[in-house]
Amino acid sequence: MGQITGAQVVARALKQQGVEYMFGIVGIPVIPIAAFAQREGIKYYGFRNEQSASYAAAAVGYLTGRPGVCLGVSGPGMIHGVAGMANAWSNCWPMILIGGANDSYQNGQGAFQEAPQIEAARPFAKYCARPDSLKRIPFFVEQAVRTTIYGRPGAAYLDLPGDMISGSVEEEEIHFPPRCPDAPRMLAPQESIDAAMAALKTAERPLVIVGKGAAYSRAEDEVRAFIETTQLPYLASPMGKGVMPDDHPLSIAPARSAALQGADVVLLMGARLNWMMHFGEAPRFDPKVRVIQMDISAEEIGTNVPTEVALVGDAKAITGQLNAHLKQHPWQYPSETTWWTGLRKKIDENGATVTEMMADESVPMSYYRVYREIRDLIPRDAIIQNEGASTMDIGRTLMPNFLPRHRLDAGSFGTMGVGLGQAIAAAAVHPDKHVFCIEGDSAFGFSGMEVETAARYGMKNITFIIINNNGIGGGPDTLDPTRVPPSAYTPNARYEKMAEIYGGKGYFVTEPDQLRPALEEAIAADKPAIVNIMISARSQRKPQQFAWLTR
Repeated sequence: MGQITGAQVVARALKQQGVEYMFGIVGIPVIPIAAFAQREGIKYYGFRNEQSASYAAAAVGYLTGRPGVCLGVSGPGMIHGVAGMANAWSNCWPMILIGGANDSYQNGQGAFQEAPQIEAARPFAKYCARPDSLKRIPFFVEQAVRTTIYGRPGAAYLDLPGDMISGSVEEEEIHFPPRCPDAPRMLAPQESIDAAMAALKTAERPLVIVGKGAAYSRAEDEVRAFIETTQLPYLASPMGKGVMPDDHPLSIAPARSAALQGADVVLLMGARLNWMMHFGEAPRFDPKVRVIQMDISAEEIGTNVPTEVALVGDAKAITGQLNAHLKQHPWQYPSETTWWTGLRKKIDENGATVTEMMADESVPMSYYRVYREIRDLIPRDAIIQNEGASTMDIGRTLMPNFLPRHRLDAGSFGTMGVGLGQAIAAAAVHPDKHVFCIEGDSAFGFSGMEVETAARYGMKNITFIIINNNGIGGGPDTLDPTRVPPSAYTPNARYEKMAEIYGGKGYFVTEPDQLRPALEEAIAADKPAIVNIMISARSQRKPQQFAWLTR
């Protein structure tokens, strides 16, 4: 059969294990891996920074259920890619980082870009390995894929010395393991299912929280059946949005704070009581709240707040068990209760406040005025990537999602800079859908050069929208270079010009009547488009009972 190189083995092994997408920056020694990956039919996207590439790889893991791959050169390239590993670790998304390394015979000699790469990756990886021989590369690739998708999803790291990549071996000596099957869907014990339903039936003020774990497990059909059968009020986490449509009558998202504070029994469906849920603690939650916790990871059970009923396993499978219980023992939460009356009242009050803020035609504009226009124009099946501080926080409530896995943002790690990588990943996985990458000006600055990446690969289905307030949390209208505040950026920066230099279209918006025409043209453009929208540096969220971050 002849000789085969290490690079060919890596590419073939990845393809065998169902890897479809690779992102990275080529250089010594990983260039041939990217080239052979393309020959194997893997879609390779060359980025401008490994961080963005690693965020794209993690997003692919969430969107598809199989890991995306980030490919980086040794030393600095691999270290940049660790950012995406950390994000995947926190979000529980499958991805693989492949780092080139110096030739193995140069270890310890101060080789070009030599670094302790396995040690650097280990804190954020479920699996770290350097293949012990070229022949065994397929074994390690299969293990990496398996580890990322089995149990609690996460990241894996493979370290590949240059001499292993360029080395060769007889092809017949290589064994390629069969494709690793999708993770088995673990069920909960029947007594736990019965206990969970018993707890819900005793609740006066029940609440279901749908998290991104339910989205990842593709539990949308089961979750919808459960909620519509029980008629329970539900709230979605930011990336749990779309598992149930945001416009569903049982959604109480506009009354989020009131629902969390008032609920006496909470069913967590793939959501964690971390900082995003205020740790489940008072004053944001009832101090006596009873928790039913559904999670893939047993280690997560009881974190921060004791769990009354633990449902450890796959969200799709366990929700199916709950639905089977309901078929045998029908039950429905009454629609006319003090709890529902209070929630509906709060929904109406908050809705009226937001409607008034969205109608404000002041110049410079507010976040709410901008989001009103965006919300009116985007298709129902659009994928929304949203990052920034207030840009993301306000967008979580104002930008509706109707389908699962159609929202991407900073996630559990709160990572700024994920935006363009995630948007490119979404456009690659869903070329038939429109992707809206809605960024704060600070967030855009982390990865703005990736606009060129999107342009180079002809991703006409991405519209970049920058909500610009001149800084982090807002900056001055004019700037004295000798006294630059820590949070300030260049006032009225013309970010839209970045689209023009790559053959796209740019729009600079300062007035409300300019907004809709610019957005309409950008969405219809057959080329990359950036809409750069100036807003007031003093624009903020509507008044909140509690500070943004619970301390």
